[in-house]
Amino acid sequence: MIELDFTSNFEECNEYEEKYSEIVDVTLKHLKLSFSPIISVSIVDNEYIHEINRQYRNIDRPTDVISFAFLDGEKNRDQIMHSNNVVALGDIYISLEKAKEQAKEYGHSLNRELLFLFTHGLLHLLGYDHMNKEEEEVMFSLQEEILSQIKGAER
Repeated sequence: MIELDFTSNFEECNEYEEKYSEIVDVTLKHLKLSFSPIISVSIVDNEYIHEINRQYRNIDRPTDVISFAFLDGEKNRDQIMHSNNVVALGDIYISLEKAKEQAKEYGHSLNRELLFLFTHGLLHLLGYDHMNKEEEEVMFSLQEEILSQIKGAER
């Protein structure tokens, strides 16, 4: 069971609740995880994500995606993720404006960018990071493996 608390004030994004649930399902299967996640995802504007970035990361500019992982620092994270329990994973915020800018910059659809950003945020909630080259290779490879299984996520 996946519980996705989806919020968006943008009518063009209403279809993403279902798409994001599919990504969670594919990701859990791909990583062979057995818990039932609770995830909050909000599609916001640049002003909103800028404030979050400034307040929580001390970075004074908007960004594309921010994740707040509730399991950060948990000593038994792997045990939790391989349980059959319901687990509150965290919150993901995605800037629609940044997604539009980046889709244009990278030459792919807005749909692809919104799916990519959610997958990126989800992997952060699951403990993946890209602070060094090795971590980046693992995380970015996983993103592509997951997105390759999602219709409409092709580049």
